[in-house]
Amino acid sequence: MPMEDIIHPFLKHYTAAPQWIKTTLGGIYSHFPTSLRYGVKYEKFLAEIHGCRDPVWTAKRADEKLMQTLRWAAETVPAYQAMQAEVRRDRSPEELLSAFPLLEKVSLKSAMTSYLSSAKAARHRLAAHTGGSTSIPMRLYLEKYVSRSKDFAYNGTFDTVAGIGPADRILALRGRTVPGADRPGGPIWMYDPIKRYLHLSSDHLEPQHMPRYMAAAREWQPTFIHAFPSALVPFAKWLEANPAPDITERIRCVQLFSENVYDYQIELIRRVFNCPVLLDYGHTERALKAISLPEDPRYFFWPLYGKLELIGFDGNPVTRPGELGEIVGTGFDNRVMPLIRYRTGDLAMWSATPNTIRPGFPVVDRIEGRLQEFLVCKEQRLVSICTIGAAHFEQLADADRMQFEQNEPGRAVLKVLSATELNESARAQLSAGIRAKTQGGLEVDIVRVDEIARTSTGKHKLLVQNLDISNYLGASHIQGEV
Repeated sequence: MPMEDIIHPFLKHYTAAPQWIKTTLGGIYSHFPTSLRYGVKYEKFLAEIHGCRDPVWTAKRADEKLMQTLRWAAETVPAYQAMQAEVRRDRSPEELLSAFPLLEKVSLKSAMTSYLSSAKAARHRLAAHTGGSTSIPMRLYLEKYVSRSKDFAYNGTFDTVAGIGPADRILALRGRTVPGADRPGGPIWMYDPIKRYLHLSSDHLEPQHMPRYMAAAREWQPTFIHAFPSALVPFAKWLEANPAPDITERIRCVQLFSENVYDYQIELIRRVFNCPVLLDYGHTERALKAISLPEDPRYFFWPLYGKLELIGFDGNPVTRPGELGEIVGTGFDNRVMPLIRYRTGDLAMWSATPNTIRPGFPVVDRIEGRLQEFLVCKEQRLVSICTIGAAHFEQLADADRMQFEQNEPGRAVLKVLSATELNESARAQLSAGIRAKTQGGLEVDIVRVDEIARTSTGKHKLLVQNLDISNYLGASHIQGEV
């Protein structure tokens, strides 16, 4: 049983503790062996990852995992009972997969319990919440003692690809709220010795705060960066205007997560830090995972993590390079809630360039659809919508969709599409959560609505920004606003 899953409920208390407690307790825990921290499943997933060096073995194992997932779903998940006859037919895994219906987020949300396996008791479920850069907040379930072990294995492998060693420290700009940062003169960074993260507050990227970030970087001497692009770009721009070679020359690789990334942003980051920039694609639902490589900027999808499809606007598979399709994933290794042909809402194109670096890995040129959008705080700070989405507010788990709209700095309307009104307690908790996530910079008026309009391309926008944010720090990177 992984210790990480046992202690996970106490994470918020650890994060809120004074730095000396994190340094002491986290330092001790960081020396525990990985087998104890992550469990035996972790070693199993690592072995599969290492096996991916053999494309013949990988293809065979991927087919086995796909067939196992489809059979399990048909036999134990109520929503897929109608597929039992299909499973009994003699056909290949891909032929069987094509017989399953595409799964919409709205459909999953509206009939959540029917997608839970009847063969796995409630004690095996690990609740997770997703919102992120999409407008459909949702509660879903992972498999306890399995899903997080899998993530640790794949994320650790990505770090290995980047070159991170056991002694390296990582500067992190990934939306983590720093306790006390909302107080005047309060801390705007914290160090976590477990993951060796120097967390910088993503809500304090104005020039007046940068000297404090520089002092923290000089104290902890990070050699790698994990960041949301929207948070790192203002930081990189400041460093370009105020060179700090003792900090930038130490950085050996930058890893970017959760958002669309534009070419000029990567060029800026490379120019400032003079190192490789690697990209990660994944989501809370754990259906698919992809990374770029130091020698190749395309997205390489892990074939044993989940099955990737690109589906065209006509509902048919996309097979030709250069043709845009929606990313659809069938996730492996979650027997609690197997997601079959799950529509992510993200768009990509198959690459026309042969894959000679990672044979057996599906490759796409770009991934579109994760918009970098900002809310403006009362003191004209910008907060990425991904930073707020990273909070996964429990009060919105039963909402169909949500959308922010802003007309003035420091205040926004949060539209919630739901059948019933949020009660006063839930409204108060949600408002307080957003206020805390923005370090006191944003108040929200919460309104229930009957409809949230789609964009012209049929997507749901999480933020309608009516302010001209080109006047604010960090917004200049949104070129050609979608």
